[in-house]
Amino acid sequence: MSTSGAPQHPWHWEGDRDPGDGSLDQAFPSQGEAESWLGEVYLDLIDRGVRAVSLREADRLVYGPMALEPE
Repeated sequence: MSTSGAPQHPWHWEGDRDPGDGSLDQAFPSQGEAESWLGEVYLDLIDRGVRAVSLREADRLVYGPMALEPE
């Protein structure tokens, strides 16, 4: 039971567009898990039209937007 009221899985990705498949609706318990997940699925996100993502911890912007395609 959490007494702070903070979400249990506050880390999530926000895309420059919604890929339409719910993939960016996932939340993660740590920054490392969120980054690992992105490393596994970024090519699929590009295929669905996402060109950049931002990492957020709850409502706080951690970094981004970060391009998914190489320069």
